[in-house]
Amino acid sequence: MTRPSHALGADHPPLLHETLGENLRRTVERVPENDALVVPHQGIRLTYEELWRETGRVARGLLGLGLEVGDRVGVWSPNRAEWVLLQYATARVGAILVNVNPAYKTEELRYALRQSGARLLFAAHGFRRTDYEAMIAEVRGDCPELEGVVILEAGWGELLELGEQTSEHELADREAGLDPADAINIQYTSGTTGFPKGATLSHVNILNNGFFVGEALGYDATDRVCIPVPFYHCFGMVLGNLACTTHGAAIVVPGEAFEPGRVLEVVEAEGCTSLYGVPTMFIAELDHPEFDRFDLSSLRTGIMAGSPCPEEVMRKVRQRMHMPEVTICYGMTETSPVSTQTATDDPLERQVGTVGRVHPHLEVEIVDPESGETVGRETPGELCTRGYSVMIGYWRDEEATARAIDDEGWMHTGDLATMDDERYVKIVGRIKDMIIRGGENIYPREIEEYLFQHPKVAQAEVIGVADPKYGEAVMAWVRPQEGETLTAEEMDAYCRGRIATYKIPAHWRFVDAFPMTVTGKVQKYRMREVAEREMAAGGS
Repeated sequence: MTRPSHALGADHPPLLHETLGENLRRTVERVPENDALVVPHQGIRLTYEELWRETGRVARGLLGLGLEVGDRVGVWSPNRAEWVLLQYATARVGAILVNVNPAYKTEELRYALRQSGARLLFAAHGFRRTDYEAMIAEVRGDCPELEGVVILEAGWGELLELGEQTSEHELADREAGLDPADAINIQYTSGTTGFPKGATLSHVNILNNGFFVGEALGYDATDRVCIPVPFYHCFGMVLGNLACTTHGAAIVVPGEAFEPGRVLEVVEAEGCTSLYGVPTMFIAELDHPEFDRFDLSSLRTGIMAGSPCPEEVMRKVRQRMHMPEVTICYGMTETSPVSTQTATDDPLERQVGTVGRVHPHLEVEIVDPESGETVGRETPGELCTRGYSVMIGYWRDEEATARAIDDEGWMHTGDLATMDDERYVKIVGRIKDMIIRGGENIYPREIEEYLFQHPKVAQAEVIGVADPKYGEAVMAWVRPQEGETLTAEEMDAYCRGRIATYKIPAHWRFVDAFPMTVTGKVQKYRMREVAEREMAAGGS
């Protein structure tokens, strides 16, 4: 009988049972003169000693505003130094940081502020062509618990002045009374239907996850980590900021938002040893017209996460970007976020074909979505995670929490996965993304990987669409390489005789871009909506 798809992570090094503030203090004592936070676009460069001092000033300012343990503090801003300072300062006073997506519009902002019960909101004046101040004014009357708004460009100095007037003893007393199990962060998941849910995370959740990500990457106090992914997302604030500060590495912020040329410039100028991004970010960097003029030889590692990485992209990242130790992470906001990660010395086929093995102090299993029974090795099922990383729950939503976390503490991810005999996990799709064509289960990732091998294909995404005969049919959206054109006939001929007939897309759509989230994830539900509208109107 095949072995069950179940894996238990190592029990070493031990878990950190401390608050973010306690952990940061230990790092400051160890490497006070090391660069901690480098933000070239703001002209900011702080050592760990200076980071401690500045987060203390902000924390005392928050105390001066009357914040209590458990109060919610929203942050609505692109990547700036103030975001990082607030992340640590709110944790030091026991407030709950509410991450507000920079891409939110009025209805989403209103919902996040009301649902979280935010007492205070820090916000940029605006971002790109969006006027945050005007939007806040529009929704503020609908947010009865919101007592104050601080616009970073106008009110930050006043906050620091208030901090100077607040006793350091008052902050020390507050910190001494905090519990590592306390909630300190609410992150809204990007739900594809209805409003998002607020995953509530503790010091223990995110501090340890950042620490073990850094351990897997081999971080120490000499590392300098370029973080172009947004802070409002776990990728930026946990895999980025907390992985750095738990190891004494430098947080390097290349810009308010992702710009491939700027990332390459900052990596060179700051001698970054690690670079983060979703695959589309790495593709954009590799495709930059001046890529070859940048010296990226300081790089050795990094993280690619958020969506599957095509093999050719990984090969180029490892070779052309000098990142032989790049790793793949898998997780979800509700698990702080990382559950599995490839190792820095894993071979290429493991890096592109799997999402690695389970992290320390965590447990994963793959179950039959219908029966809940653990499936055998190499058998698809739903991936579940259990351990320190599982969220406290969804904020003010016990019913949704009970649906996500079962009675035995397993977080049900909704992702379809397999586990091989060496306990490497492979994501084969979302339960809702799996295509069932005439009784055949089809996993889009497999087809996407094959299509990407076509020399004229830059990116391919596969979805299921309604079909009167088979229930569902396969549809492929393809972005051709720059300067290339493709036809349905050409792609169909490429597939014939090479992949099973039932997997060959019945519908093709050639596009210049895909609908994306602000973090660079392709929104397949929006692709389905577009396809359904077109097909209803008589398109193919």
